[in-house]
Amino acid sequence: MLFDLSQCRVLLTNDDGIDAPGLALLEKLVAPLVRELWVVAPRQEQSATSHAMTIHSPLRVVDMGERRKAVTGMPADAALLALRHIMPEPPDLVISGINRGGNLGGDVLYSGTVGAAMEAALCGVPAIAFSQNKASHSDAPWQVAEAHLAEVLQTIVSSDWPRDVIVNVNFPNAEPDQVQGVKAAPQGRRKPGGHLQLGTDPRGDAFVWISSEKEQGVSPPGSDEEWIDKGWITITPLSVDMTDRQTMASFEKRWP
Repeated sequence: MLFDLSQCRVLLTNDDGIDAPGLALLEKLVAPLVRELWVVAPRQEQSATSHAMTIHSPLRVVDMGERRKAVTGMPADAALLALRHIMPEPPDLVISGINRGGNLGGDVLYSGTVGAAMEAALCGVPAIAFSQNKASHSDAPWQVAEAHLAEVLQTIVSSDWPRDVIVNVNFPNAEPDQVQGVKAAPQGRRKPGGHLQLGTDPRGDAFVWISSEKEQGVSPPGSDEEWIDKGWITITPLSVDMTDRQTMASFEKRWP
């Protein structure tokens, strides 16, 4: 798909919530580039909710201003309601982010930022996910995304990719002038949940707290995790179709 952003209707969403600084920055950066901008995001932070959808309770849409709505649900809920209920006409492009923290390696399986983009792709709308990598306990260095997002976005939309593929972009934890460039990189392997904190609450009941710390696995050479650590912006295409073709070919020989 090739886009002229100046002629596009664009939907912004995220998983950090309608009041998140990353979403505010994304709105600031994208608004001057497009014909019409909508913002539909979760009412509260919904990080690590992946592609979860709310089906056991009703959802509510909260008016936050002109073409700006909050949804009392998950990121995928926000994307779905925007596309099928809130917007009078479908967008040409959905952008999810900017997430406060990277979505690299195994993060993509847990990320609500990626989940919202995947929901858009399932609905037939091209989607991009943006995330700002950071040190584990620090705030995100938003100035990196602020300096580079518009140029990266323009380059992506001038490229061609299938509708059932989302583009996952991560900005490195570096000063804007220290960014080395842009790399197309495959997904790494390290996963979050690498540490379980055991404790006892004030009532004396035991609890287990799952951290976002990653397991110290080994990612393949040239992965998004390797390049981001070297100061590169990474771009990784992720497919809605998760079929492993090599294994499928093997199974087809056994069960033709």
